[in-house]
Amino acid sequence: MKMKKLQRIITLMAVVCISFISGCEASSVHLSAAKELQAKVASYSPQYNISWTTHLNLPVPEDAEMVRLLENKFNVHLDVWNLENNKYEALLDMRLAQGEIPDLFRIRQTQDLLKYQQQGLLAEIPLEMLNQYAPNIMKSIRENAPAYEDYGKINGKYYGIPVVNPTNIYRIPVVYRKDWLDKLGLAVPETLSDFEKVIYAFANEDPDGNGIKDTYGLSREGMNVVFGAFGQIVFADQLYFGVKKDKLVIGALEPEMQEALRYLRKWYADGIIDPAFITGENKGGYKHLSHAFINGKIGMTSMGNYYHWIQAGDYLALEDESGANGAELPVEATFNAKELTVGNPQARIVFGQPFRGPEGKRGSKAYDMLMSFTAIGADAAEDPGKMETILQILDYVSANPDPDVYTSMKYGVKGTHWTWAGSAKEDVIVLPPYDTMPNYQNTIGANLGMTVPSASQERREKWASTLGLDQDGIYNALEVATPSLIHNGAELIKLKNKAYVAFITSEKPLEDFDRFVHEFMKAGGTKVLQEANDWYRQHAVK
Repeated sequence: MKMKKLQRIITLMAVVCISFISGCEASSVHLSAAKELQAKVASYSPQYNISWTTHLNLPVPEDAEMVRLLENKFNVHLDVWNLENNKYEALLDMRLAQGEIPDLFRIRQTQDLLKYQQQGLLAEIPLEMLNQYAPNIMKSIRENAPAYEDYGKINGKYYGIPVVNPTNIYRIPVVYRKDWLDKLGLAVPETLSDFEKVIYAFANEDPDGNGIKDTYGLSREGMNVVFGAFGQIVFADQLYFGVKKDKLVIGALEPEMQEALRYLRKWYADGIIDPAFITGENKGGYKHLSHAFINGKIGMTSMGNYYHWIQAGDYLALEDESGANGAELPVEATFNAKELTVGNPQARIVFGQPFRGPEGKRGSKAYDMLMSFTAIGADAAEDPGKMETILQILDYVSANPDPDVYTSMKYGVKGTHWTWAGSAKEDVIVLPPYDTMPNYQNTIGANLGMTVPSASQERREKWASTLGLDQDGIYNALEVATPSLIHNGAELIKLKNKAYVAFITSEKPLEDFDRFVHEFMKAGGTKVLQEANDWYRQHAVK
């Protein structure tokens, strides 16, 4: 930073002064004054240089004010790695390959904790050090998510602090085009047979009124709700495990999936499923957008999270400071809901519960409560006192018990970037012009901490509860990686996806399902399942 360059120049000047005075046989008083100047300048030098990774949608400038604030408070230099979130793993791995290891190591994919530990990239974090230097983080985990406290341990030693997302109690919503349902005189489906009637109407009865048969019932993400009607989840970027008779099973291999596939292959043959389901609903850009739904190609989806589907007026949000002391205004539309109405202002959506299958099962995909891990890079352990300082900073920015400090670490300077809506200190008003600047927190260097579990009081989450999104979520019963899953997981997912596409498109007969299961197990599935159950037996009580 510029300040640090200036400090180096002043230090050099002080050294020159000392040399000059000494050469002229200056008095000890003058020499002492010069040395005092040098010592004072040196005191501004950071004790540690700490490289830091975090969630970024925009780069953090080198002179970001919240970064400077932390640097001055803890007498450190923070080097925030600008790794774009959508490309995080690829960008991180490039730097790791060049021999760089971040000191504060964000591990976004939980399965990567074991991988990075096996590669020698992570430092062991002694539990007593965590308790002493990150007491508020550990307190939040123990009080609000005690089942996850030990998930960052490998062979009994701590390598990752579990990042538990409290809002993941809300499953992925099931979304329909309400204007299409209304035009066709149909209700939100409650059963699989109801759903079949709706999607056939979406595909065959011209719901958009353009006189062309160019609409479909669903695409890839909606299929997970069909699988959920039989108790499992199939399409995800990880293998989904379920529990049967106190044992873990791989959902995509369960025999009831054949019945779900019978429906899907019939619908595909009848032209009800978008033929482009193979490549997915998102066509680039922000990964949670369903372009197939936004562009009016399909009438149902289960893509993105609840906050990607807020319609204008769904609940009341606080007005900014220009309003009458925290007045309330209807919330504005977000992401998918917003993009949908850009092209079609009359379009509306409605949320439905996951529909029930033949045996009464229902559910949609839910994201793991264990969202990621925060770790310490191996090199940081080589510098005495550095790990303790990193943990102190992490605790300060992530779980500060002072509500003003905690909120400032998240939103910026109070009075400049945000203010409280009232004396209760519950609702935050982001001030102009920042209220209209997406991801402004990145540009000021705020929000550098990790998510800690807590009981959310945000209006958005209260709204999600009214929709029943905290019910009927299907979670992955295996939330960590095992050695064989790291080694074989990617290929097994490819094998599974290829087989399911072939079954749905009738490229393969359903009679080949058992053969697919056999091939899957032979390709590493047996070992994966064995290790998963070894882990589950140790954690089943929790």
